[in-house]
Amino acid sequence: MARKIIAAIADSTLFLREWLVNPQRTGSVAPSSPQLGAAMARWLPHNPESFVLELGPGTGAVTDALLKYGLREDRLIAIEHNPTLAKRLQKKFPRAHIIAGDAWQLDDLLRDLPVLVDKVGAVISSLPLLNFPPSEAESLAQKIRGVLQPQGNWVQYSYQIGKRRSHGTASFRLRASKIVWLNFPPARVSVYQK
Repeated sequence: MARKIIAAIADSTLFLREWLVNPQRTGSVAPSSPQLGAAMARWLPHNPESFVLELGPGTGAVTDALLKYGLREDRLIAIEHNPTLAKRLQKKFPRAHIIAGDAWQLDDLLRDLPVLVDKVGAVISSLPLLNFPPSEAESLAQKIRGVLQPQGNWVQYSYQIGKRRSHGTASFRLRASKIVWLNFPPARVSVYQK
């Protein structure tokens, strides 16, 4: 138990430090809560062979939930813009495909993987889309649409807890939306289907 507390404090400290360096890209002052991770992980694909693409995993709080809810580590592809966080994730999840790169280049990054990934069963995103201009969010949404399997889910959270949809989601069907109050700050998890 003490080890978990120390790890949580270290993750929070690192996350805050990285947020201070680049608040627009980091998007939050603290890692996601286990409750937020669980709310996102419940939308994993049913097929255990499906790859899942995680965008903006940070220190791996949502990643932990994805694995706890049954995602095989070797089926996880995570794109983290911050090289310090990506290196830490690679140590923490050695069988996952951790990529230090820009989510807006996800199609090129997936092509460069040592395994063939044609489509993914779900995209789990912690990117702060509302921090970006609508045109950038739309560009990312089209890349997500291109990589998702038919009927695949894009799970996105936002600190904008009103009913407003995230930028770039107009061409997706809204499947579900839920506020997770046990997170700092509270967040809305929205599930969009291709």
